[in-house]
Amino acid sequence: MDRFHKIVLSWDYLRLVADSKGVEQAKGLRCVKNTYSSVADYLAIFEPLLFEEVKAQIVQGCSSNGEKEAGLHWQKGIVASWVESKGFYMVSMEVRDFFRAMVSTNDLLLLSREKFKEGVTPSAYGFALVEPGGGKEKIFLRTFVAAGEINNLDFLKPLDSSRLECIDSMFATVERSSFWILKICSLSTIMREFLAIHSVASLRFKDLILSASEKHEDGNDHNRAWNVPEPLMDYLKTNLNDSQLDAVNAGLSSRSFVLIQGPPGTGKTQTILGLLNAVLHSAPARKQTEPEHLMKASPWMNGVNPQDLFMPVDCADGFYPTGNEIKPEVVSLNCKYRAHILVCAPSNSALDEIVLRVLNTGLRDESNNIYNPKIVRIGLKAHHSVEAVSLDYLVKQKPSGRNRSLNRIRVSILDEAAIVFSTLSFSGTSIFSKMSRAFDVVIIDEAAQAVEPATLVPLVHGCKQVFLVGDPVQLPPTVISSTAQKLGYGTSLFERFQAAGFPVQMLKIQYRMHPEISIFPSKEFYEGVLQDGEGLSKKRPWHSYSCFGPFCFFDVDGIESQPSGSGSWVNKHEVVFITLLYHQLARYYPELKSSSQVAVISPYRHQVKLLKDQFWSTFGEQSKEVIDVNTVDGFQGREKEIVIFSCVRCNKGQKIGFVSDFRRMNVAITRARSSVLVVGSASTLKEDKHWNNLVESAKERGRYFKVPKPFTAFFAADKLKMMKVG
Repeated sequence: MDRFHKIVLSWDYLRLVADSKGVEQAKGLRCVKNTYSSVADYLAIFEPLLFEEVKAQIVQGCSSNGEKEAGLHWQKGIVASWVESKGFYMVSMEVRDFFRAMVSTNDLLLLSREKFKEGVTPSAYGFALVEPGGGKEKIFLRTFVAAGEINNLDFLKPLDSSRLECIDSMFATVERSSFWILKICSLSTIMREFLAIHSVASLRFKDLILSASEKHEDGNDHNRAWNVPEPLMDYLKTNLNDSQLDAVNAGLSSRSFVLIQGPPGTGKTQTILGLLNAVLHSAPARKQTEPEHLMKASPWMNGVNPQDLFMPVDCADGFYPTGNEIKPEVVSLNCKYRAHILVCAPSNSALDEIVLRVLNTGLRDESNNIYNPKIVRIGLKAHHSVEAVSLDYLVKQKPSGRNRSLNRIRVSILDEAAIVFSTLSFSGTSIFSKMSRAFDVVIIDEAAQAVEPATLVPLVHGCKQVFLVGDPVQLPPTVISSTAQKLGYGTSLFERFQAAGFPVQMLKIQYRMHPEISIFPSKEFYEGVLQDGEGLSKKRPWHSYSCFGPFCFFDVDGIESQPSGSGSWVNKHEVVFITLLYHQLARYYPELKSSSQVAVISPYRHQVKLLKDQFWSTFGEQSKEVIDVNTVDGFQGREKEIVIFSCVRCNKGQKIGFVSDFRRMNVAITRARSSVLVVGSASTLKEDKHWNNLVESAKERGRYFKVPKPFTAFFAADKLKMMKVG
């Protein structure tokens, strides 16, 4: 990490801010490719883009921490002591208790002799990184002030810097130097991603990751590596459809990487549960070409963790006390080959969805008995519904003694678990390196929502097989740097592999949407391969009016505007029309008011706020309970009976910003079970290929409605009578 520390800590904060306001692209940056010739080629592209993302996070962190109200955020610190170590100054700084509680390891701080004031350049300032340790009133910091700034990643040669020299002289000559401190942001996640890309050379999948292809000597990708016990296989065949079963069978093959694409409503989580059942309770297939003693020595594909050899042949899958309504069932399992599985996701919410499913449904053993496996959810912000299996809760249940430190207890819990659940970032924490059992399998859900360096983080633990589960035509990874985004840093590993021709298992049967909803995304985004599950064409009461679904486009010519100082957009006319639309739905079908069956979503957060305010002022406090208003990104992975989508953009220039992102469009129109009602300006949207296709699809099916002003006239009794169907 010295390389990372030297580069980042040498940067000039004021220059970063100034550069972020320009349009000139940094030199030496190259676009992400589908394949790479070597590790050096890989790092030459990814490392500079990663540093661009670090810069963007720093600038965003300064802004979000209230640069305009700097007086409320700058805190005073006094240097208690410092030592020089390997070119860095390791500083112990006295701070107030509340500030010590605010900062954590790997937080980036800005140190300055004076508070920043507009139009005045401070004489001495630089970055510092919070190190582990400290105490109640002190923090330990790492600074890189003596050597100067580094602007060339190839040579790491520091340039002289007067602002850093001033700090250096303060450390050296001024006893108990005082500094003003501003917390910028946490760099923990991107530091783990930096380590991950530099670990590619040592991964067993190095060649596969670089080439995005996997070669098999026998030319057969589906060569069976695992045998599923017959009772369990019968269960899987009964409870999974053909495409889901194909995905599980691909996972039981000898492939190192398995990609599973799960379009909306196709049972992605159900498929992951099927994988967990199969991987945990299968035995290695015996190859005729291999001596029996070699197979016994290699129960997991090509090898086994030595510690696993000491596990008992007949072992019960132990269970942690849960302390809630869940009643784990303890069964005796004949598990000679017990895999150790790590399940990851980019976000806490996506991760907890899988944890909750495992807790609620349990898994199936080799005899098709239901049981609750020993699982651990590690990390921060676990949902209260899965708290019973969170690491912190489980540690409290373990007896501690003089010879059992807190860290050793944590490690032992992770070692004992059959499945460990972690966000991608948290899987890079040091506790994983202390485990005695390696992970055999890593399953990454929502893999298309993570940048490639983030996906590499859990792979450094020496796993032998990786499952990437996701959908590249739903929401993309979040990238803050516009420069890095333009050069493909937001391309997920899943998407890169798919673009390079790597085989992908597609889940093809959707169980969520009315066929009138699914027909468009299937044709537009999935080459028409999506099929509808049984019972989805059931008519709802509100389908009696053509304007209430299942699929409608309301052409509303409103006026877009941009709130001062924001990058967001609003359209008050759409808000008025959507309020009327919901009012009519609730008036004719009161059952929609009894529970939260309606969602209103928009790509823009300011439009969401405006919608919430309008609903509250129109329908009162209860609107929060019966109408779910959210951004498209905030509604990813969720569904409602009826979804109203506000496009917002309306202008003569036909500029629609990131509404043109077809992935957000796909997410927005596939959240509804029975009715999706799209509100937007057709004349503005039509210049985009996908939006034009959607409007034309609505017209072809008689589901396009031009809404004139006043909007109330559209819902007049005689007009509604004309829209009565059936």
